[in-house]
Amino acid sequence: MYQRILVPVDGSATALQGLQQAIALARLSGGQLRLLHVTDELSAALALGSYAPVATDIFAVLHEAGQELLNQARAQAIDQGIAADVVLDETAGQRLADAVLEQVRSWPADLIVLGTHGRRGVSRLLLGSDAEQVLRVAPVPVLLVRSADEPAPQA
Repeated sequence: MYQRILVPVDGSATALQGLQQAIALARLSGGQLRLLHVTDELSAALALGSYAPVATDIFAVLHEAGQELLNQARAQAIDQGIAADVVLDETAGQRLADAVLEQVRSWPADLIVLGTHGRRGVSRLLLGSDAEQVLRVAPVPVLLVRSADEPAPQA
């Protein structure tokens, strides 16, 4: 079964639900987790615009927040008896799908568990879907975990 499970985390409720599903799968299979967080430094830098001199402070905050998020997620896994390591990807301008693909190849993972925000309609068109991009490029199975608050799509 799945021995090496890659779990991207961003601190959202759906990502945390994905983490819980990954922990449950790892418990069943005797597997281990790799927790991945991708910082979005390029978006932060672009948002700062003329405030660029404070960018180094923002990048330090992004780094610390990402590391803390990973540490909390790792602690959850370890508390439930699951081995987990962490990767903080701080490559500027990298899409989540590219970072996931890189980790799948280098680690190598045999399953990706990803929380999905379930955007539909105009919001999906404008904001895109990280989950959809991961599905398109992933060379291994992907388990998408939907928010418990989100209604299932109508047929």
